Amino acid sequence: MKAVLQRVKSAHVTVEGRTVGEIGPGLLVLVGIGAGDTAGDIDWMVEKIVNLRIFETPEGKLDKSLLDVGGGLLLVSQFTLYGNCKKGRRPSFSDAMDPDGAREMFRLFTAAAAEKAEKVETGIFQASMDVHLVNDGPVTLVLDSRA
Repeated sequence: MKAVLQRVKSAHVTVEGRTVGEIGPGLLVLVGIGAGDTAGDIDWMVEKIVNLRIFETPEGKLDKSLLDVGGGLLLVSQFTLYGNCKKGRRPSFSDAMDPDGAREMFRLFTAAAAEKAEKVETGIFQASMDVHLVNDGPVTLVLDSRA
């Protein structure tokens, strides 16, 4: 499982001009689910995301987690994180989980995150989405549960 985390002042997702998920300060997380990912990957990823100390103290030190600051999570499924661009000019997505399996894994991921964070919002799985965000920092990190 792969994730791109962006610390945001605010973020929202629209589908066909309608807002479907929105947070204030917190994390926008693009979530890629790979073939072979399991519940263990979900548990590891959720724990890492909510506990990473990437929010600032009043002194400006990165020493607070999403849980410490009560921030929101906006989760957006993004199979393209598994795009392999090594050969040719068209990415291969063979390392991504099949859509039906990924839909269920994303649902489980969202449920696990909702048990930890105060506010969890999502986009719509497999929809064409517009993702709007105001970066904070910017702070952007990449996580891989297999690394």
